[in-house]
Amino acid sequence: MSSTAIIDACVHPYFRSNSEIREYLPLPHKNTTFPDVELPYYSAPGGDYSEDLDGEAYPGSDPEIVSRHIFDERGAAVAILNPLTRGNLPDYLLNSAICRATNEWLAERWLEEGNAHGRFRGTIRVNPEDVEGAVAEIARWADHPQMVQVGIPLQSREPYGKPQFLPIWKAAAERGLPVAVHLTGGAGIEYPPTPLGHVRTYPHYMAYMPLNYFHHLATLMVEGIFDKVPGLVFVFADGGIDVLTSLMWRLDMFWRSGRFETPWIVRPPSEGLRGHVRFCFSGLEGPPEVDFVSDWFSQMRKDDLLMYASNYPHWSVTSPDELPPGLTDDQREKIMYRNATDLYHLDMHAQTA
Repeated sequence: MSSTAIIDACVHPYFRSNSEIREYLPLPHKNTTFPDVELPYYSAPGGDYSEDLDGEAYPGSDPEIVSRHIFDERGAAVAILNPLTRGNLPDYLLNSAICRATNEWLAERWLEEGNAHGRFRGTIRVNPEDVEGAVAEIARWADHPQMVQVGIPLQSREPYGKPQFLPIWKAAAERGLPVAVHLTGGAGIEYPPTPLGHVRTYPHYMAYMPLNYFHHLATLMVEGIFDKVPGLVFVFADGGIDVLTSLMWRLDMFWRSGRFETPWIVRPPSEGLRGHVRFCFSGLEGPPEVDFVSDWFSQMRKDDLLMYASNYPHWSVTSPDELPPGLTDDQREKIMYRNATDLYHLDMHAQTA
């Protein structure tokens, strides 16, 4: 086990069953048909969940079991809980109701009943297609002492730099809440994962997935959203930082050659990364050669952008000991806890006392 302090920046809690969410839904949504959480087309061939989990409960559904795995066995001091919803649904009001129900369940079962140790933090799930409802949901939960970020799906009809989403980003930033973007799994309407349509296999789907976050990131930068909302921070919680450097190089290059189209951008887009963007680390990323690891993480100061995340309870769960060898002590500390501590304003002394 790592001797460095640990913040786990992405843990997924699940309902005990697909019917449990209905206990938190009002009529008429309580009786409405909507997809179960386990209906994505692109599923891991060996199963979506880690084989190391206890078989006594649905994966990630019991706060006591999750606490044992995350805190006792993996040594984390704090875990940021990011529940997944049902993806994009045709009925945007139903989608918003599911987000509200998920937030009520998370607050009651995980941040209150299951949080005697005080080490869970939560994510306010909102539906970006319902801007007014999303802003209201942020206002509803922002004062909850354990809610530390806003959560939205990676899949979207429009990139998140478009102006219609601006009220959501302002509401989050005004409350000091980062916005976490995570793949929801396609349980609802699954938009094509590539500009050329759907792919056939899960490996192809996951290999392309990080490019979807870059579409959002590029529009946030080109549309000047980070200048309009100076306190806004986006967390790309599915990983994908391994494609960042080359894509940002291209964005910087074409910004320089076409500055007349974006006169409101006064500095290269890459210079705004540290103040406005974070990524969750995945053990599946980065160069395999130890001699290059430290330099690779230093390019574009990626070590300032990364936060360790187990992605529990999924098959790709990353142990704290799986950070690549070759990192400096300073880089390891940034990734394991310092970047997350700063972003979420966590008191590590209180958590480790």
